Amino acid sequence: MTVRLDEKLEPIYQDVLRRNPGENEFHQAVHEVLETLGPVLVKYPELAEHKVIQRICEPERQIIFRVPWQDDQGEIHINRAFRVEFNSALGPYKGGMRFHPSVYLGIIKFLGFEQIFKNALTDLPIGGGKGGSDFDPKGKSDDEIMRFCQSLMTELYRHLGEYTDVPAGDIGVGQREVGYLFGQYKRITNRYESGVFTGKGLDWGGSRARKEATGYGTVFFVQEMLKARKESLEGKTCIVSGSGNVAIYAIEKAEQLGAKVIACSDSSGIIVDEKGIDLKLVKRIKEVERRRISAYAEERKGAKYVEDGNIWGVPCDVALPCATQNELNGKDAKKLVEQGCTTVAEGANMPCTPEAIRVFQDASIAYGPGKAANAGGVATSALEMQQNASRDFWTFQYTEKRLEEIMVNIHRNCYETADEFGAPGNYVVGANITGFLKVSKAMVAMGLI
Repeated sequence: MTVRLDEKLEPIYQDVLRRNPGENEFHQAVHEVLETLGPVLVKYPELAEHKVIQRICEPERQIIFRVPWQDDQGEIHINRAFRVEFNSALGPYKGGMRFHPSVYLGIIKFLGFEQIFKNALTDLPIGGGKGGSDFDPKGKSDDEIMRFCQSLMTELYRHLGEYTDVPAGDIGVGQREVGYLFGQYKRITNRYESGVFTGKGLDWGGSRARKEATGYGTVFFVQEMLKARKESLEGKTCIVSGSGNVAIYAIEKAEQLGAKVIACSDSSGIIVDEKGIDLKLVKRIKEVERRRISAYAEERKGAKYVEDGNIWGVPCDVALPCATQNELNGKDAKKLVEQGCTTVAEGANMPCTPEAIRVFQDASIAYGPGKAANAGGVATSALEMQQNASRDFWTFQYTEKRLEEIMVNIHRNCYETADEFGAPGNYVVGANITGFLKVSKAMVAMGLI
């Protein structure tokens, strides 16, 4: 059942549906934000007069282009790529590039829309954008990926710049892909503009702790939610969906803070290890050998692999969805609640369906939405931009400390805003309103942009 919108907001949502047909993920992301903004328009009626919401829901620029490339056998392939530059009221567009067969305009717009508010929550000067392609890097050679990245950048470079649009990695785009993309940008522009990309290698302008930042930040947010309830992660049992970059480092930080992570997954199935996940083994399998997570059970005595298994059926205290959008539905949420889960935080973007979120909220679960809980990745990207601008290079410890401070601040702002608007403990309300107000006040101050 869809939550009814405020009477002032329903026409805006219907206009979004009309103007963006078939883009279901984008519709979902917009509705989730609009659900919380009714009280804001009561307190700040001038925002309705300035039509700020309508302007935020329409990207400033949408770029769609073809990417022709040649495989190792000489066969030509054509992919489609996107860059949606959504909102630059707070700074240059900032958001990752995703390479995955599921990518289409609606996915990129949902991600870019979420990025506006996520980036605003960091209190750093970055706007919101996102990009990607339906290219699938799985099974491709390094040379094929390089040729694809070079072809993509040959078109995209003209839209980028450290004061214009700063991409980073996302699903399917790691340090290897960022290297190929940045290398082609440098080659075409004849500028070593290191601030134009984040997620770079440490030897050529990257930031220490960037790789760890999204996963670490999610767990820092969990830590703050538990503190607000006079609890801690010490001794808690956790499950983490996924086994990519975000999941791996969420597992690492959770273990460092005293939790026991007993399950993780990939698209083929789940691993359950009641003794606690062996993180070194996961890192070797996924980061070095690039194998399926099923290999874990082959090497770890007592671990169980369940092909096509549902990780949300594993009993836990804390659940961290860190894989992809809409991976946790209402039925899964009910199962988690029934089995005693008390805390959920989104390491991925919009991994919980609206039905799942309602289940968590009705059960008074501590639920951290992605735009707040996983903002550590983009926050550390902004810190990388700072280092590049000052020709500086910070230690891991200093960058991690800055990351933790940012996540503590995000939690505090979300918590206090939710309380101010009559929804104590509701981090969805807190995150949406905090981010929205920061962006909308900047837009009003700058005139009709």
